Amino acid sequence: MSKFIFVTGGVVSGIGKGISAASIGRLLKERGLSVFMQKFDPYINIDPGTMSPYQHGEVFVTKDGAETDLDLGHYERFIDEELTKRASITTGKVYSKVIEKERRGDYNGSTVQVIPHITDEIKNAVYKAAKESQADVVITEIGGTVGDIESLPFLEAIRQIHAESKPEDVLFVHTVLVPTIPGSDELKTKPTQHSYKVLMSYGIKADIIVVRSGVEITEQVKEKISLFCDVPKEAIVESKTVDLIYEVPMVFHEQGIDNYIIEKLEIEPEESKHQWKEMVERFKKASEEVKIALVGKYVDLHDAYLSVTQALIDAGYENGAKVCIKWVNAENLEKENIEEVFSDIDGIIVPGGFGSRGTEGMILTSKYAREHNVPYFGICYGMQIVLIDVARNKLGLKGANSSEIDPDTNYPIIDLLENQKTVENIGGTLRLGDYDCTVEEGTLARALYQSEHIVERHRHRYEFNNSFRGEIRRAGVVFSGINEDLDLVEIIEIPENKFFIACQFHPEFKSRPNRVHPLFNGFIKACLK
Repeated sequence: MSKFIFVTGGVVSGIGKGISAASIGRLLKERGLSVFMQKFDPYINIDPGTMSPYQHGEVFVTKDGAETDLDLGHYERFIDEELTKRASITTGKVYSKVIEKERRGDYNGSTVQVIPHITDEIKNAVYKAAKESQADVVITEIGGTVGDIESLPFLEAIRQIHAESKPEDVLFVHTVLVPTIPGSDELKTKPTQHSYKVLMSYGIKADIIVVRSGVEITEQVKEKISLFCDVPKEAIVESKTVDLIYEVPMVFHEQGIDNYIIEKLEIEPEESKHQWKEMVERFKKASEEVKIALVGKYVDLHDAYLSVTQALIDAGYENGAKVCIKWVNAENLEKENIEEVFSDIDGIIVPGGFGSRGTEGMILTSKYAREHNVPYFGICYGMQIVLIDVARNKLGLKGANSSEIDPDTNYPIIDLLENQKTVENIGGTLRLGDYDCTVEEGTLARALYQSEHIVERHRHRYEFNNSFRGEIRRAGVVFSGINEDLDLVEIIEIPENKFFIACQFHPEFKSRPNRVHPLFNGFIKACLK
């Protein structure tokens, strides 16, 4: 039987609830326990797949093709487990499923209500995740903050899970902000007290309180929270600001949170392996610096490229270097300024995206990197951009483009597959999740992967148009990775350059700090040279 940990947030959002949940997961993994993690999001969208990055940041994709909240990326990087669609539940998904059952007559004529029908569906999502994963511990983060009207069914559902379970099988973690008053810098616990009372009014009593603050929490503040919130002092954990995000589990461990959880849940653990600590200490010794230009269309919102930037940073640390990212807005790139923009960089990455905005700047970027022998790494859209650049600037195919950008182009280098041309709904209809790829022997990709067969995650609709394969190949591009089942190009490279590689999939989704993705690792090595 799995144990359950539920992580809620109070006072304000954005205080690191997801990182706290992931850090607890990491600590339990270090103690030899298997862990599965979930995120419950209270929005009515089925998933964030149709949402603008400006609304929601990055869309993280699981191996089975679920488009999810970016917190799942943190989960996977911290606990080093591949999550599934069971890890992402939204209000939209829950209500859709309940309405579908009602239409089928599954409720035998009952009046369908929030309680018990909606809450039962939420509970089922938790129990199914536990059954399918067979994890020792399932950690579920509840999105938003307590008191939000849209979160109420989720809070009621986890209250019911607690009521249905043995006391030692369920634990509640509540994350709060302890602010300071400007001028006096006095720490104020009143918001924490109010948040605790709101949670209690829903029938949930916190077992652990994680405190976030801009300054160090004093023992006096801990004692005050303990008194007013009826939580033992040793169960009040400070989430300190750290230089490296991966230090948070160690900060928690030093305060004894893993021992406290293990004792409360009556688990028989192993001694801590300290592998994570060894990794962090090695990362902190990084001394070299490498400057990477990230060229995109959402560069004023860094969360839109969260997994990409984290994979770059992790690959840098793996190679003893600190990665400095230069955010370049593709819309502002022109022939007249491109030399100046890239004059101080060691490598260029063009990540995924949708739509026409900034495309011409990205094509200029590919041409610049190719002609100046600058290490280049293209991801998804970044691969399509290279193929358009080569078609225009090496083959002379004037106006070559993607049919996504120019439906009337005479040279649709990137185009829809036949089965995508009849798609009506845009949500959940991209090529999503894991697909196989065969890597050509004697290529850069094969040298990096050290494997002929790989599996990578996808999120895109448009593909390279195979009718242009011969011409593109004659222009010096090698198709080094192919999905043989669908006959689709997955990896391309230009051998005459020191490092010039691009892929149709999203390798950032599989990169881990303790297991850096080979393409990111190879890219950073090339940039350091």
